[in-house]
Amino acid sequence: MTQQFLIGELAERTGRSVHTIRWYEAQGLIPGVLRNEGGRRVYSELHLSWLDLMDRLRRTGMSIAEMREYTALVKQGSASLRQRQALLSAHRAEVQNMIDEWQLALQLLDSKIDFYDEWVSSGKRPTVKVSQRAGKALNSLPKEKSMRRA
Repeated sequence: MTQQFLIGELAERTGRSVHTIRWYEAQGLIPGVLRNEGGRRVYSELHLSWLDLMDRLRRTGMSIAEMREYTALVKQGSASLRQRQALLSAHRAEVQNMIDEWQLALQLLDSKIDFYDEWVSSGKRPTVKVSQRAGKALNSLPKEKSMRRA
């Protein structure tokens, strides 16, 4: 038999507020929540990992609507395995694009910091323009990405 606990303990164990957990449940993002004889929600270890998954998907930019879709697919059981895989694969591609853009942003920040390092250490404004340095970072992107940004 799996361990069961009430919403307060789930909140404590996940670091989320009771309000947040209830909101996730109201949004249809926590499947399989049962109630005890007293009508109180009863959670299991599976809900701990499920909330972690939902939190990570949200942090990667997945919309609530997509999270609902994924949750609905999970509720359908093994008949929806390919659909779940496709949804997560598509989201993974979006996350990878986001990571690539963040890496470009980081390169641009590094270029700006280097520009100021040079200026501070020499006491003179560097002759190389920041836009030229930033261009190096832009040129490092694959062509379709740099064209998309135009």
